[in-house]
Amino acid sequence: MEQLPTMNLEELKTKLSEGKYMLFFTAGWCPDCAFIKPAMPEIEAEYPDYTFITVDRDENIDLAADMAIFGIPSFVAFENGEEIGRFVNKDRKTKKQVEEFIDSL
Repeated sequence: MEQLPTMNLEELKTKLSEGKYMLFFTAGWCPDCAFIKPAMPEIEAEYPDYTFITVDRDENIDLAADMAIFGIPSFVAFENGEEIGRFVNKDRKTKKQVEEFIDSL
């Protein structure tokens, strides 16, 4: 999974301008993020049409605020630079919940 460098919202939209992306907002101190992390390689493999990108919320605090990401772990899907869905809250997420979110897009 690619790690997003620190960037602003406009830079992010440029980076995501072509193709399908799934942003995974996380932080090293977050126990609920650590809970879902082991399932991420399987989830990535199940959805090869998406490029998965890890976004460290602490390194991208302004980006997270601009995108209204106030709870982690969170997932935001983009297609050709436009947001197409989000699974954003402060609750722990299971592999099944993440898969259901992606399937709903």
